[in-house]
Formats: sequence, structure tokens, C-alpha cells
Amino acid sequence: MSKDSKDAKDSKDSKDSLVKGTLILTLAALVARALGVVQRIPLVYLLGDIGMAAYGIAFNLYSLLLVVATAGIPSALSKMISERTSLGRHEEADRIYRAALWFAAIAGVVMTAIMYAGAPYFARSIINPQATLPIQAIAPALLLFPLIAIMRGYFQGRRMMMPGGISQIIEQIFRVATSVVLAYLLLSHSLDAAVAGASFGGVMGSVAAAAVMLYYALRLRRRDRGERAAGQEASGAAGAKASAAEASASGARAAIAGAPASGAASAGPPLSFRAIYAQLFKLSVPIVIFSMTVTLIYTIDSSIVTLLLKDQTGEHTARELLGILTGRAQSLAGIPIILAVALSQSIVPIISGAYSQNDLKQVSAQTSKVLQLALLSGLPMVLLIALGARPLNGFIFGNSTGSAVVEAYAGPIIAALTVSAIFQIVMQTSGAVLMGMGRMKPLVLGVAAGIAVKLLLSFALAPLWGIYGIIAATAACFILMTAINVRVLHQAVPFQVFTLRRWGALAVSTALVVLAGLLADWTAGAYIRPFASLRANDLVQAVVVCGIVGVLYTLLLFATRVMTLQELNSLPGPLRKLLKPLLSRLPGARKASDEGQA
Repeated sequence: MSKDSKDAKDSKDSKDSLVKGTLILTLAALVARALGVVQRIPLVYLLGDIGMAAYGIAFNLYSLLLVVATAGIPSALSKMISERTSLGRHEEADRIYRAALWFAAIAGVVMTAIMYAGAPYFARSIINPQATLPIQAIAPALLLFPLIAIMRGYFQGRRMMMPGGISQIIEQIFRVATSVVLAYLLLSHSLDAAVAGASFGGVMGSVAAAAVMLYYALRLRRRDRGERAAGQEASGAAGAKASAAEASASGARAAIAGAPASGAASAGPPLSFRAIYAQLFKLSVPIVIFSMTVTLIYTIDSSIVTLLLKDQTGEHTARELLGILTGRAQSLAGIPIILAVALSQSIVPIISGAYSQNDLKQVSAQTSKVLQLALLSGLPMVLLIALGARPLNGFIFGNSTGSAVVEAYAGPIIAALTVSAIFQIVMQTSGAVLMGMGRMKPLVLGVAAGIAVKLLLSFALAPLWGIYGIIAATAACFILMTAINVRVLHQAVPFQVFTLRRWGALAVSTALVVLAGLLADWTAGAYIRPFASLRANDLVQAVVVCGIVGVLYTLLLFATRVMTLQELNSLPGPLRKLLKPLLSRLPGARKASDEGQA
């Protein structure tokens, strides 16, 4: 096989691995996110926005401590496992995995104790003492989730995305069921108890996810042992009966089958746990700082909204606004991020493997592809949710208490936070590429600068714009981090997301969709009210607005040649079959398919 043929095959394999891995993680995350949103519907009804404020505080604090407890090791582990297995150093990869599991077990115990004991002090410090019980109720989940995260990172390093995806779905099913049932049963006792019951759903979710990951881990262990034993036997038999050339070929087949690599791959004493931790933490400390950015921002918001707004709006209204932000806006604004997170998890081992082999051509190609996918898939979801925020909020969450605050603020808050998500998408995806390349220092500097801007602007803008000032500070944080990441990437490897013409076409298409969406929302709100039920009317209006936005955006992308039929072939099969007959009739799309990336 020629070098060019080998490069083409490697490129295709990496592309297939990226698309397949991303698709699995995206579908799992979509299902998990959908279940999470479904969970919020009865919880908002049962707990109200005041109760959801306490629930959001507990969940965001738990999420932050979980990132700290895992110390960024899952992503670092994925990178290290990918490098070792690609070089045939399987025993070293297994030892690294065991060391990471020990760290996760100890960190989980420590973080659980800290979260449980510190709950009363933290809740009082942010003027939300009713958050104490929910924080303590979710704390035991930290015993298992660090272990689960490590196991998911290991499987991703082995290019096996299914176990992590299945565990996410099972986790959410148990979390949702337990949260809603306990909130309903405990509401007759007190609101605080009901919120604590909802938080405890996270513990049951962790138990279910751990069971799933343990099942897959045991199955993989048996498979690895069988393959390596079979490989060694085949290699020995071939060596006894065949010529030297045949024995060499058999050895190659044995290596492919999973036999430990010989020679340099297996030479030398095994790494000590101390050496493993030194390597892991060298990679993971910058990763944890980058990975905790979004969680830290949400935790900052949970902690400062009441403090910054109580003098303007009153403490009760400030808590309602916090409940809208954490219970409604953050859950919907998290939907466009799903693919970016899946892309990030899939791309790290691929970029790491290519970069470790000094294949900069592959790194450049994958960087361009992953940023294209992130933008073209994230932007339509941002537009759908932001432009349909008013009817979506009314249909999904409603306003059972008839609160004037919910009526006035819920839709705009959801829209504003969702718009900031497009910058978060590019920030997370570009950061994942830098992780795969081992460029950690810029990530840390970017996070430090972004969080500093977030804090400064929150305190500066909240007195002027209220809750929207705090959301604007979040957007500014993501924009700054995105700019830093992209600048560093351009310095490290040449890549091009779109040509200048395609950027212009994307901007024009987006502007037209925004205008059409705003007009559709106003028209639907004013004239489309076929039912007596407000919720039913909101459903119809949401379908109309989101339908117009989704169809128009898709048609404009192909009509203006931002996306081509050639690129359509990289989409998942069902979506490709659905869109191709319609879009192939567009002259612009047909012409662009011949031009490729022009």
C-alpha cells in the first residue's frame, strides 16, 4: 500500500470514528437532556420557581464539586489510554486505569464529606438557607460519580462510546423517576423536604449508572483477556511451524488481535502509581480548570443573583428570577451544547493519536471538521430555542402560580442565555482540540481571563440591566475564551472553518432567520389561539415558530451554499435520507456539491 493510500485510509478511519463516536454520544446526550427537561416540568409545577432556585443551587454546586473530584482525569485518561493502546502498550494502559480508579474512590469520599458538612455554611452565605437540605441530599452521589466518570473516560480512550452513552440514559431515567416521586410524596411534609427529595434523585441515578458501567467493564475485561490469550497462542503456533516471514506476519496479526506489544512497546519496568499520577495531573489540572468553566459560571450565577438583585427587586422576586434562570433557562440553553460536548469527547483521543504521530495534516482536517459540525449543528438549535423561547416556556414549564415575574421574564431570560450558548459551543470544541494537542497553558489562561471578566461584568452590569446584565457577563466570558482558543489553534496548526464567502452567507442567513422568527413569534402570539387552554395554544405557537425557523434556516444554508450536498453525506443516515431529496432540487446546493469546499 502506498503512503498516500495509507494516509487516505487513516483519514477515513478517523473521520468514521469521529462521526460514529459523536453520533453515539450525541444521541445519548439528547435522550438524557430530554429526560432532564421532562424532569423539570413536574418539578417546576410541584416546587415552583422558589423551590427550583434551591434545587438549582444544590445541583450546580454538586456539578462543580464533581468536576473538582474527578480533577479532569477522565479527559486526561482518555488521551493517555488512546496513546498507549495505539502503540500496543496495553498493560501500561490498564495500570493507568487502575491508578485513576483509586484516585476517584478517595476523592469521592472526601468531596462527599465536604459537601455534606459545608452545606449549611454555603447556603447561609448566599442568602438561601433553604438550600441546605437539597445540598446534603445530593452529596452522596459524589461517592460514585467520580468512579463513573473515570470509567467513561477509559472507554472513550478505547474508542468505545456506547457504554458511556447507555449509562447516561439509565442514569437520567432513575434520576427523573426518583426526583419526581420523592418530590410529590414529600411535598405534604414541607417544601424544603420536597426539594431535598428531588435532589436525592441524583444519588439513585449514580447507583444505576455505576451498575451499567460495571457491567460493561467486566465484559470488556473478559474480552481483552480472551483476545490476548488467543493472540499469544496463535503467535506461538505459527512461530513453531512457519518460516521467519510467516512468523513475522503472525506476530503482526497477534498484535492486531490484542497481544501485548513486543520490543520497545513492552520493555522497561511498569510505571509506579506515583509516576502515573504525575503524568495524569500534569494533563488533568489544566483540563479540570477548563472543564469546570461552565459549571463554575452557573454556580457563580446561583450564588450572586439573589445578592446582586435583592435591593433592586426585593428578595422574593430575586429568588424567583434565580429559579427561572436555574430551573428553566439553564436546562433549555444546555440543549444546543449537547453536540459540542459529544464532539469534544470524541475528538480528544483522535487528535491526540494523530498529534502523537506528528500527523499535522490529520489534525488540521479534524479541527476544521469538528468546528464546522459544531457551528452548523449548534446554531440552528440556538435559533430554535431563542426565537421560540416564549411559547416553549409556556408549553414546557407553564406558570401555574400566575406569577407576573414568570410572565414578564421567563421567555427573555431563556432567549438571552441560549444566545450565549453559540459562543460556549465554539469555546468547548476548540478547547477540546487544544486538549488533544496537549496545549494546556492557553486553556488555563483563557479560563482565568474569562472568569475574571464574568465576575467584573456581573457586578458592573447587574445594577444597570438586572438579570440580563448577569447573562451578558456570561456571554462576554464565552466570547473572550473562544477568541483565545481560536487564536492559539491558528498559531499551532493551519485550518479553515469556512471561506470568507461562506461566513458572509452564514451571517446573512442567520439575520434573515432571526427576522422571520421574530415576526412569526409576534404573529403567533397575537393571532394563533385555537384552544381555551393556554398551554395548548403555547404548543401550537411553538410548533409554528420553531417549524418556520428550522425549515427556513435549513433551506437558506443550502441555497446560499453555506452547506453542500457533499457535506450532507457526513450527516447521520436518517437525517441525510430525509433532507437529500428536497435539498438536491436547490440549484445552489447542486452546484456547491461540485465545488466542495470552495
